[in-house]
Formats: sequence, C-alpha cells, structure tokens
Amino acid sequence: MQNFTGKVVVITGGATGIGLALAKQFARHGARLLLAGRRLDRLNEARASLAALVSDVDVFTCDVTQREQVEALADFAWNRFGQVDVIVNNADVGPVLSSVIDAKQTDVQEIINVNLFGAWNGVSVFGKRLVQQATPAAIYNVGSENCFFNAVPYGAGYIASKHALMAMTAALREEVPSFIQVGLICPGLVRSELTDLTNAGMDTDKFAELAMAQMLNGEYYIVSHAYNMSRIEPIQDEIRAAFAKYAPRYENDIEFDVRTLGAKNSWW
Repeated sequence: MQNFTGKVVVITGGATGIGLALAKQFARHGARLLLAGRRLDRLNEARASLAALVSDVDVFTCDVTQREQVEALADFAWNRFGQVDVIVNNADVGPVLSSVIDAKQTDVQEIINVNLFGAWNGVSVFGKRLVQQATPAAIYNVGSENCFFNAVPYGAGYIASKHALMAMTAALREEVPSFIQVGLICPGLVRSELTDLTNAGMDTDKFAELAMAQMLNGEYYIVSHAYNMSRIEPIQDEIRAAFAKYAPRYENDIEFDVRTLGAKNSWW
C-alpha cells in the first residue's frame, strides 16, 4: 500500500510510544485514525496531540487479550468509518527479567497472552473482515529485534513472544489474498514507556519515520538499528556451518522436503 491518504488505520496500543509515533506518521500521510488501548485518559491525550495533524481521529478502549473486545473494536471501526484499510497490532508488554530456569509460568503466559495472542486476535478479527471487504489493505504486526536474536538477557518470555509473533506473521503472509499486504515491524530499543529506559534508545518519532518509509515501499521486514546485523549474522553463520558439516546438500535432496512431500501426498 503506497498511499495512505483517506485510508482508515486502526492502531492498538496507540496512546503512547511507538503506537502514537506511528499514528503521527499515518496522520501526516493523510490517514484517518482509530487509536485503541486500555487507558481512556491516555487515549484522549493522544487524540488531542494529533489534532494539529489530522481532522478525523477517534479512540476506543480495548484489551487485546479479550477477543470480544477486539470484535467490539472492529464493530466500532466499521460503523464509525464505513471501512478499515490498515490494522497495526502494536499493543505490547515488556519483559519480566528472569532466567529460563527460574521464570514464573504466570509471568511468561501474561507476556505471551498480550504480545502473541493479543496480536493474533487483531489479525483474526480484522483479517476476516478485510478479506470480506476485498479492497487493498494492510496488516502490520509490531515485533522487535527480539524476533531475530536474544536482545534482552534474562528476558526469555518476551523473546519467545516475539519469535512466535514472527512465525505467525510469516504464516499469515502466505495465507492472505494478494490484495492484503503483511508487514512485520521490528524496532530495536526506542524511547518508550515499555521499559524504564525512557532516555535511552532511538527517538520514537525518528523510528516511526523510518518505518513509514518502508511501509510506503511495501516492505515485509520493517527494520531499524543497523548494529543488529552484528547479532544476526553470527546466528545465520552458525546455522549454515551446522548444515554444511552434518547435512550438506546433495543431488535430489528434495526427497525429504516437507512441502514437496505434503503436496505429493495431499497432506494439505
């Protein structure tokens, strides 16, 4: 989607941080906005801050972990605007620091419930309606550099949620009709209420401007923080080395390829 003028954009977790910064970018490109979040006071503050940029913006309280609330958000969006063109699944909670061995299952479940299943609710509820609407649309899931590597020591629950979000988004990309664009937004550390590091990291508006350029260009991986490649490349190198040593390529090595076998045997 190379033009957001007049498009209706719904952003979960849109009251602060990356969600609000992305809202500013969409507003500057002529979009109409619906911001969702759990805190009405912060949503109203966000709406007021956008007044100079956009004339058509509304807010709706929603806990993305509750499917019925996401359904209500979608109902409100279509009733209010008559259409939705873009959903940005941005609602997120930060890590609870612990070793893998000592992590509390309840802490990990809460993180995954918001960061994975909250986004999955948005994808499912809005995705079904976007398919039925059958007009050009986009679904963006906000991941993290933690999709690619362990950026947060002792943050395995958070890292797992972002790895899983990347996997879900990759599957979604293959499954939706071609008129729906899918993107995975992968910020590194930005200034946000998500952590106590509010004075560290990339300026949030700078990140959002960089992300918008990639969205307008139709990119799937929406990235930032150049140093991340120094973390990613050793992982890729280690995987290549393992295959080269223990499972090197050979003639007709497609014989055990799961997709080839699945198609041949009508497994899917």
